[in-house]
Amino acid sequence: MTAVRTTTLLGVAAEAALAVPGVAGLQPRLARRLAAAAAPDRADAPPPDTSPQAGVRADRAPDGAGWRIEVRCVLAGGRRVPDVARDVHDRVEAAVTARLTALGAAERVSVVVTVTRIADRSDGGAPGR
Repeated sequence: MTAVRTTTLLGVAAEAALAVPGVAGLQPRLARRLAAAAAPDRADAPPPDTSPQAGVRADRAPDGAGWRIEVRCVLAGGRRVPDVARDVHDRVEAAVTARLTALGAAERVSVVVTVTRIADRSDGGAPGR
């Protein structure tokens, strides 16, 4: 069995979520956004982490049996929020489960989707606004 890296699951989950029609982007957690805002601006400092993975959290389940994945989405208009959230849930669950199986680590996967906002046309759906 191959050891599963959290970063691997973050990438798989982010890619699956962003492929769902109606998802404009992924929203970083508040703690990460506050930390980036509190950091002093320095010309030589790299920009804050704005990768799609910043909107996904992957942790081992409290009982150690499986994974908990949280996806924080910014949605585009045009589709019903429950439909998009359900599609994100199903695709992320399927993608993470498939990756775990391919790595020889078939485990239970629990996915929570949080819709942080619905982007309007004027902001282009960019997360963090």
